[in-house]
Amino acid sequence: MNDVISSILLVLVGLIVGIIVMFIFNLIRKNAATDKADKILEKAKIDAEQIKKNYIAEAKDEANEIKTKAENEIREKKAEAKDFENRLNIREENINKRDENIQKREDLLEEKENTLLDKQKDIQEQEANVEKLKEEQLQLLEKISGYTKEKAREIVMKKVEDSMTLEISEYIKEKEAEAKLEVDRRSKDMLVESMQKYASDVVEEQTVTVVDLPSDDMKGRIIGREGRNIRTIEAVTGVDLIIDDTPEAIVLSSFDPLRREIARITIETLIKDGRIHPARIEEIYDKTCKDMKEKIIEYGKNALFELGLTKVEPEIIELIGKLHFRTSYGQNALRHSIEVANLAGIMAAELGENETIAKRAGLLHDIGKSIDHEIEGSHVEIGASIAKKYKENDIVINTIESHHGDTDAKSVIAVLVAIADTLSATRPGARNDSLENYIQRLTELENIANDQNGVDTAFAMQAGRELRVIVKPEQVSDAESYKMARDIKNRIEQELQYPGTIKVTVVRETRAIEEAK
Repeated sequence: MNDVISSILLVLVGLIVGIIVMFIFNLIRKNAATDKADKILEKAKIDAEQIKKNYIAEAKDEANEIKTKAENEIREKKAEAKDFENRLNIREENINKRDENIQKREDLLEEKENTLLDKQKDIQEQEANVEKLKEEQLQLLEKISGYTKEKAREIVMKKVEDSMTLEISEYIKEKEAEAKLEVDRRSKDMLVESMQKYASDVVEEQTVTVVDLPSDDMKGRIIGREGRNIRTIEAVTGVDLIIDDTPEAIVLSSFDPLRREIARITIETLIKDGRIHPARIEEIYDKTCKDMKEKIIEYGKNALFELGLTKVEPEIIELIGKLHFRTSYGQNALRHSIEVANLAGIMAAELGENETIAKRAGLLHDIGKSIDHEIEGSHVEIGASIAKKYKENDIVINTIESHHGDTDAKSVIAVLVAIADTLSATRPGARNDSLENYIQRLTELENIANDQNGVDTAFAMQAGRELRVIVKPEQVSDAESYKMARDIKNRIEQELQYPGTIKVTVVRETRAIEEAK
């Protein structure tokens, strides 16, 4: 029992001692922290005081520097003001001297003017005396001769007129004859020299194109199963495919050079590709039509480069390129226009006219032919409208309007282009009248079909012996297609003159297309 009490007392004593020790330790640590804080505060005050002194010193230095700078600027401004004042004083002195000189000059001029007035009065008096003396002498002469001044002048002029009339008339007659001979000779020399300077190949336009094949087996692939490929090619391109015994070749026949060219490229692409079926044919044909536009622009740019012409609107360049696929009595319209431009340019240079404008007018004189099958009106009216639309030179516009004599030529260049047009058209081998009539007949045949409602495209084929009309299936029914064929046949019989018979075929095709995804 005593041991337990002793243990408890020892524990209590230990707790009390621990508490006292802890209190003392905390008190010592607090005093130490207080001393440390006081030292830190003291050091901070000292540092702050030092920083304050440094800032004050820097501020004083900066203020002194600003003051010095300001004083320097003030001195410079005063110097500038002083210099400016000196310059003003010098200028004022110069102005005063100039005023004095001007005043002296005015005084001198006034003195000279007075002198001139005095001299003028003396001259007038002398002239009056001379006139009076002349009048007295004239009266004396009239009295001596018995003729008045007017009568004497009339007699002298009569004698001169009688003696010179015959000589003048003979001189004029002689010079007129010489002038006519010289004009005829010069014009002939100029035309001959122009034609000698420009020589162009004679190109005869054909209506067929030959396509070479890698082998005769390709003919069967082009024909296709039951002829479906050849029918598709003829339907989309509008040309006749002539496949005969000619080895490794087929013939494309059409009066339209553009159709033949598109068909040729389409077939050659199909041959290289190897896949020949209706869907592929239509795909290649669509792509070829898009590529053909770039080729047309290239033809136009080449023509401009050949003639050395610049600053031509892109739309006109495309129209120029389209002339490559147009013909006039069998003569290629683009080559004809280039030939006219060269001849007109050479003749303009011979006469001292503007060669560039002459070439431009010659190249554009038949520009209306590029779209005369698309727009109503003559190629002259269409061409003039195009030139006005794109703000061509007035000389060029008048040349287009007058090259066939529809209006009067207002410039020498317009006359030169008309002459060059005639030279290009009438040279041997340039044109073929029968081919132009043939093309005109086929064009009228297609126009009759295109006038019908619901027609998509129409092609004259087999040299005009067949008219193939493709209609829009959503607008024309099967029953209406039969009536359309009969209507077209009746119009052809009434409006056209043609040898033999013409077969009218109306094609209506409906396609149902779905895509599995």
